[in-house]
Amino acid sequence: MLGRRSGVGAPDRVCKTRAARCGRAVTPPRRTHAARRRTDILQALSNGRHVSDSVAITGDQSGRRAEILTPEAVAFMADLERRFGPRRLHLLERRAERRRRHESEAPRFLAETRGIRESSWTVRPPPTDLLDRRVEITGPVDRKMIINALNSGARVFMADFEDSTSPTWDNVIDGQVNLFDAVRRTIWLDTDDGKSYRLGNRPAVLMVRPRGLHLVERHVLVDGAPISAGFFDLALYLFHNAAELVSRGSGLYCYLPKLESHLEARLWNDLFLYAEDALTLPGGTIRATVLIETIPAAFEMEEILHELRDHSAGLNAGRWDYIFSLIKTFRDRADMVLPDRRQITMSVPFMRAYTEQLVRICHRRGAHAIGGMAAFVPNRRDPEVTERALAEVAADKRREAGDGFDGTWVAHPDLVATAMAEFDAVLGDRPHQVDRLREDVVPDEAALLDVRIPGGAITEAGLRLNVSVGVQYLASWLRGTGAAAINDLMEDAATAEISRSQIWQWVHHRAGMDDGTRITAELAERVLAEEMDRLRSQHGSELIDRGRFNEAAELFARVAWADKFSEFLTIPAYELI
Repeated sequence: MLGRRSGVGAPDRVCKTRAARCGRAVTPPRRTHAARRRTDILQALSNGRHVSDSVAITGDQSGRRAEILTPEAVAFMADLERRFGPRRLHLLERRAERRRRHESEAPRFLAETRGIRESSWTVRPPPTDLLDRRVEITGPVDRKMIINALNSGARVFMADFEDSTSPTWDNVIDGQVNLFDAVRRTIWLDTDDGKSYRLGNRPAVLMVRPRGLHLVERHVLVDGAPISAGFFDLALYLFHNAAELVSRGSGLYCYLPKLESHLEARLWNDLFLYAEDALTLPGGTIRATVLIETIPAAFEMEEILHELRDHSAGLNAGRWDYIFSLIKTFRDRADMVLPDRRQITMSVPFMRAYTEQLVRICHRRGAHAIGGMAAFVPNRRDPEVTERALAEVAADKRREAGDGFDGTWVAHPDLVATAMAEFDAVLGDRPHQVDRLREDVVPDEAALLDVRIPGGAITEAGLRLNVSVGVQYLASWLRGTGAAAINDLMEDAATAEISRSQIWQWVHHRAGMDDGTRITAELAERVLAEEMDRLRSQHGSELIDRGRFNEAAELFARVAWADKFSEFLTIPAYELI
């Protein structure tokens, strides 16, 4: 396996260099080391709830969960945590250092990686079943969603352990069971109301998004510390399904969220190399699409592709988290205060520059560029609302296809046909438009930070919307549902992050609304109380009390206008589920 190439045009010495970065010897072969390590762990395993002193699983393991949490699978994920966990923690420290630096210094393209940007290289060509990705649907990993999404007519379904899944133990471990069945096409569901769900003959290609590097899975302790949630999610999916996917002529395809640097991409690539060797998989079995959804990553898109080039499946313009990242990164700068969320469209300067540069970089390197989310949920009660929204979705997807994107995201099966029609009109019979190089786009640091929005304003309606959506979403998340239909939009953790971070920014800078009123913590508290009264009037006090709205309101206040900014709202929220 050491003779396998780790990148396009890379000889064996690159594998050796990467092996050294992982802290492992080059000889004997890596899979021998991995097998020996797994054997050591397996010898320490016990059959009880606690897995020796080194690995402990506190979540329920009954029923089919035992098929996922086998001793061999536990050994594999513990091995990954021990090998790559310290690097993860170091990279998180680098994130904090960079954030402090950006308080006074704007991001720039990296001088030390200029050679990568100016040299000629391409990513590994995509596998056959990822050539055409013109419409991708996303959603949580519950059984009904997986079946409906795979049957939706979309080319790809991204099963999401991150922003659209509330990470209860039941959700994440049962999600692994569901994916195990989906890979083998044996997934089915009969509900108590008499409905039956079965997989169709031409399901979408399956991709999986593990949780980000900043999160942990508290129900699994390795050497006394919680395992990285992303390593946990990907390790179990890899261990149980990679060989099966290869036997079916496919591969293990994933999305990587929340990356902030090419060094984080390097960590994932080294993990992929190690996992492929440990599980004796062909090189390039694992393919990752990276979500460019943070401001720092936007300045390293080319370098991120380069690090993952043998495992790359392109980049995605994760628009909602990108807005959140801009607010978070520059939260202390008065000149970076943004107006109401609904006024931050894809046509505003910093969003336009980001997406166009993403397409240019991807196509220059032979990679797919995937567009952003259409989050509308059809309104069955009001056809006119649905008609207007579908027209907006069509216009958005028409713009993306016209800009050169090779595919796009939708959040609901009823949007697949609308998005597909717009990409069909541009692509025709071609699977993608990677050959459209967008040489008219010039890399521009200043454009990526141009937050001017002509006519943009902060309104009372915008403040109330952020409060209401934030509380309703958090209540849903605390109840175990991470994708919530609110006001005809599918809200997830990313849009909730925008809601609370905008309010923090407005309060922190005492931003003025269009009527001249300054936004203070006292005003935000009053609006929260009024919005809670409105929700009680709308839903009834019993539902509000039973539905965890009161806890959600307390948490929202804590992350939306406390003195200290919380990096991610899901971290304190995780303590409550």
